[in-house]
Amino acid sequence: MASRAHDAPSWSQLGPTWPNRSASRFVEAGGLRWHLQEMGPSDESAATGCPVVLLVHGTAAATHSWRGLLPLLAARHRVLAPDLPGHGFTDAPPRRRMTLPGMAASLQRLLAALEVAPDLVVGHSAGAAILARMALDGALAPAGLVSLNGALRPFPGMAGQLFPPLARLLFANPLTPRLFALGGRDRARIERLIRGTGSLLDAEGLAHYRALMSTPGHVGSALAMMAQWDLEALWHDLPGLAVPLLLVVGERDRAIAPQDARRVAARVPGARVVGLAGVGHLAHEEQPEAVAAEIGAFAEDVGLAAADAAPGDGQQPAAF
Repeated sequence: MASRAHDAPSWSQLGPTWPNRSASRFVEAGGLRWHLQEMGPSDESAATGCPVVLLVHGTAAATHSWRGLLPLLAARHRVLAPDLPGHGFTDAPPRRRMTLPGMAASLQRLLAALEVAPDLVVGHSAGAAILARMALDGALAPAGLVSLNGALRPFPGMAGQLFPPLARLLFANPLTPRLFALGGRDRARIERLIRGTGSLLDAEGLAHYRALMSTPGHVGSALAMMAQWDLEALWHDLPGLAVPLLLVVGERDRAIAPQDARRVAARVPGARVVGLAGVGHLAHEEQPEAVAAEIGAFAEDVGLAAADAAPGDGQQPAAF
């Protein structure tokens, strides 16, 4: 049974200032109430038949992470961006379903309810792993997959041995999410956390992370994901990925080593790596224009014809 805990982020409180709010709606799928943003060309003739792009954020984020990128891509594509289960304003499933296969299955149910088959999928960090798992399992058949600082490789060495048990230990304590959320109210602490990923965000970007990280429900779901996240099977299966893969890497990323993308590319036939200088783990928030350009070029490379953009397109939500 899904839950919308009283300590989860509140749409009535945060919704009025949420990025791209006019593109938001709520959808019932797979026993969950999902928060979804959808945007596309404002010209109806341009929107008809244009490629569908799915954006999937990473652990502890939500749709705010796409605040700059979503309108840019929507100028020539129909773009869908959900909050993952337990994140942002989407219901939390039972914790046992917050594994990598479980999150992939939940997202598959959402797409089935929407009757959408994305032409291009873009995932940040853990979101890239979810999309890769879905593609490997046949739950998705896009023309291409874009990984933005993707978490596709198990933590190496001692970190790989220590991190999962530590996350499980923290998750086992019901007080942990509340303690973390208390710290999330501290603006300086959130700034240090973001800087620790190698990224520098403006005041608005930091404010959204602070709002989410100060709610125990959101924090608890992020911890549940980390406690149950296992990339060994994905890493083993990656050579079988038949979908063209673009790995976009922030060269200042301190959360996931940039060289990991090269190791992934060596494992996936035909994969290509693009490095972005001067940005970290949240490269798509720091330089949305540069990331949009790479995604657009890749879409053309894999044969997706984008809609012709008119001046001002991409700023209006798609008609629901």
